Amino acid sequence: MWLGVAGNIGALAYFKYANFFLGNLGGLLGIHQSTMAIALPLAISFYSFQQVAFIVDTYNREMETVPLKEYLLSVVFFPHLIAGPLLHYQDIITQFKNRFAVSWETFWLGLPVFAVGLAKKTLIADSIASSIAPIFAKSSVALPDFFSAWGAALGYTAQLYFDFSGYSDMAIGLGLMFGIVLPLNFFSPYKATSIIEFWRRWHITLSGFLRDYLYIPMGGGRSGPVRRYANLMTVMLLGGLWHGAAWTFVAWGAFHGALLAANHLWRDNVSSRLPLVDTLLRPVYAPMTFFMVVVAWVFFRAPDFVTAWNVVQAMFGGSVVSLPGEVAYLLGVDRLAGIAWGQTLPFTDFSVLWLMLVIAFAIIWCAPNTAEIFALDGKGAPLTERSLHLSFRTAIVSGVLLWLSCFGIFGSAPSEFLYFQF
Repeated sequence: MWLGVAGNIGALAYFKYANFFLGNLGGLLGIHQSTMAIALPLAISFYSFQQVAFIVDTYNREMETVPLKEYLLSVVFFPHLIAGPLLHYQDIITQFKNRFAVSWETFWLGLPVFAVGLAKKTLIADSIASSIAPIFAKSSVALPDFFSAWGAALGYTAQLYFDFSGYSDMAIGLGLMFGIVLPLNFFSPYKATSIIEFWRRWHITLSGFLRDYLYIPMGGGRSGPVRRYANLMTVMLLGGLWHGAAWTFVAWGAFHGALLAANHLWRDNVSSRLPLVDTLLRPVYAPMTFFMVVVAWVFFRAPDFVTAWNVVQAMFGGSVVSLPGEVAYLLGVDRLAGIAWGQTLPFTDFSVLWLMLVIAFAIIWCAPNTAEIFALDGKGAPLTERSLHLSFRTAIVSGVLLWLSCFGIFGSAPSEFLYFQF
């Protein structure tokens, strides 16, 4: 068991973190260390974790021994291979034995879910990405203006959600085409009223993996509050490093670890003991949680601390507050207190970015999520028997979404899923 775990983690450490560790070690020793030409194998973070889970579950007798053929089939099952969701092999292998089949019924079952995911990625995430990339690039050398900084932060918040949840939807849809039910990975995380709830809704399978194979084996919260907070911080630091070999990812993990510790501290000492205070503050929990998540995403997106700090500083009033000059013309004014004209994005870029943000967050906060639309639970039968037959309305909507998505795929520059790098 230890040999298998060490082999998987060792391969991950070499391919993903060798240059990161050597670079930092060289910096500490004052040695210029050239990087090695290491190509990162696609999706190594995901299948390494899944193989660790398989080995540990088998060792703990939580899984029966499975034939090599079935194990290999579950490992290379392509819908979830690139970017998750992370699987417990016991669930997937059981389905390969009992449910694996391809038919017109399974195809029409998965196609609408796939169409929604593809539209999220190509129509929303990629459109926002093209607007915010120049802002982050500029922020590496200078402070952006106030509205550009918030546009970049909110834009990346939306882009990452639609990109990654869109991929998860596509994986679930493709799985359904083979009769395989993959677990849910997102459930409206930006509607969360606490950081604890956020991590129960965002990248659900990774949160479960870190809980089951890291947090609980470390002692969880069984050894008192101080040990619980230390374990939370350790898990989130490692979770941040898992996402990328850069200190900005570690900072993102540390920030979320501190937020989780503070959240547990608040629940244990205020919410449970002062219910009146909890009731009075409940309306601000969701906005406060979302605000913290947005700030944290800046460090997740920025290539270095200089860029992240410039964006955060501008978000909190450290830069000029400016609007396009055309706004002054439309308002019929020459000046407004505290507003500088024309020191932000051009009017067209400014309008397109903020219009896309309004549409994106209207969908995020007001529309039902994919699991609600298709009655997915990630466990058993994904839909009721009555809805196995594709309705005319669902067929039309799916066709339109696929048709529009083709413009994003073939009518623009190539794009990539953000989580491919992980």
